[in-house]
Amino acid sequence: MLSALWLAPIVLLLVHDYSDPESSPLDLLYFGLTALFWIGHRLSSTYLAYCTEAYRPLLRAQPIRFVVLPLLVTAGCFALFLPADSALPWTREQRLIGLAIIDYACVTYHFAAQHFGALSLYRSRADRGSCIHTRRLDRFFALTAGGVLVFVADVLAGAVAYQDQWVDRWFPAWIVSTENGIRDGAMLALLAVTAIMLFAELRTPRWSLPRILYIVGLAVMVGLALRPRSLFLFLVIWTSQHWILATGLASQTPSAESAPTSGVVRRFLHRLNVRPWAVVLFLMLLSLVFLPIFEVEANRETGTYYGDRIFGSLAVQLRTSTWLPALLALGFATGFIHYLLDRSVYRMSDPQVRAAASGLIGNIAGRSRRKNVSSLALVLMFAFMSVSSLHAQIGTSPARQQASKAMYTPRPVYRPEWAKQGFAGKGVVLVMIDQQTGKASAETPRVFVTPSKCSLPSF
Repeated sequence: MLSALWLAPIVLLLVHDYSDPESSPLDLLYFGLTALFWIGHRLSSTYLAYCTEAYRPLLRAQPIRFVVLPLLVTAGCFALFLPADSALPWTREQRLIGLAIIDYACVTYHFAAQHFGALSLYRSRADRGSCIHTRRLDRFFALTAGGVLVFVADVLAGAVAYQDQWVDRWFPAWIVSTENGIRDGAMLALLAVTAIMLFAELRTPRWSLPRILYIVGLAVMVGLALRPRSLFLFLVIWTSQHWILATGLASQTPSAESAPTSGVVRRFLHRLNVRPWAVVLFLMLLSLVFLPIFEVEANRETGTYYGDRIFGSLAVQLRTSTWLPALLALGFATGFIHYLLDRSVYRMSDPQVRAAASGLIGNIAGRSRRKNVSSLALVLMFAFMSVSSLHAQIGTSPARQQASKAMYTPRPVYRPEWAKQGFAGKGVVLVMIDQQTGKASAETPRVFVTPSKCSLPSF
């Protein structure tokens, strides 16, 4: 369940025969996953640190890591967003862009670090936690496939946060013309590092089936990013797997904690913590309730906010209220604290952390090889059934219009001399797309521009 192998066939099945994946049933699935797991996963490490008996000794033993740094991060975010435009050298919009870029860098590393943590957990459960060579391979694979190659795919697709503000200034313009070659090279690199990981794993006497499934699942996700039919497909698989994995780990981690000696609230939380299913339900409830509050920080230019579908006008009013700066500060603060506390609550190199997370890593030998093989058979059967259903639908839906091919390219670089000539503002370019090749035709495009502060010449 923690790998992406089961999720990829479902996603591909739901978007089959739809030219726009965001108009397919996949959007409904992602709406449900976002509402139930997005905010819950963000708060999961905070819940472990402050709402469990297992981590209570760490709050006293390591106050800087668990108390001081989160408070400083929160204070810094509010200090940046609450002052008016004239109070600081940068406007609120500039501060927002700066923090969004920092957040993108942090979240890219955070995703890669989670993949390394999952592989390390499975390595520990295979009684190979002390193997330095395998640990180095895991880190290399997670940072290369889950970090560098994903960043490359984002750059090529123009999906980096505020890419025109920083990335496009660093990379030369010829990247656009060599996009296909870069994708092919990145795909070859992905296949190479995946093959190395699988070969190293299978030649080990105590090989781990969950590790193999996770390695293949990560390679499938990155492969979808490098060969995108739509960015929405990769977004759904990449984020959903991350959220589900974080929520699942948080539900298991405190399950072996000791009972508190006093306190009504502590006793209530303990009853939740020793029942993983109850922790999952609690985090899902938190995610649903706080969705419209934290969705304020979502960088979405078009489409409907998911919070609007549940809370209606209340979600819209939050995004347009005078509380907007405070809500933005809260959103960024919880995000940065999540990255920080995730590193703290799962820092298994610390003996105190390993003791606190005994519910997660305590039962190393609790799963036999026979159960692993049974799980593999179930996963492969499920994947085969999903792919078979996808193949069967290809020939049974002639009435639906054939999906058009699309062309993806990075956001064009805006040249400084254009501003001097008066070409500034926002607009739309209409081009004719050849449905057979997916490329723009030779016809002259029509340009519609909305002026900004600069005057525009007439067209």
